Amino acid sequence: MLSPLFKNVHEDVMCTVRVVNTFESLAAHVELDGDVTVGPGDEVLVHGAEICVPYGEKHEERRQATIKRATWFEQAWVRMTGDLEYMELLEFSFSGEDL
Repeated sequence: MLSPLFKNVHEDVMCTVRVVNTFESLAAHVELDGDVTVGPGDEVLVHGAEICVPYGEKHEERRQATIKRATWFEQAWVRMTGDLEYMELLEFSFSGEDL
């Protein structure tokens, strides 16, 4: 009964990894199989070697992933501090121009 409060639970699932490296888009997406919901504080680790996609190409493959479920305390912490961390992202820029 107290297990979700203090102990991390791990869950293994299959997933589809899509990587795009084109002029229009540079992206990587992971789609988990089944009705899996990733909650606040949960971590997803996709197993396997690094995927390197040459410029102008797209790649898709199946992999295994492990979901590490957050404890109740970790979920509460992420909910309380998540907005502050989001604001940190607004300070970064990926442009090459000097400010």
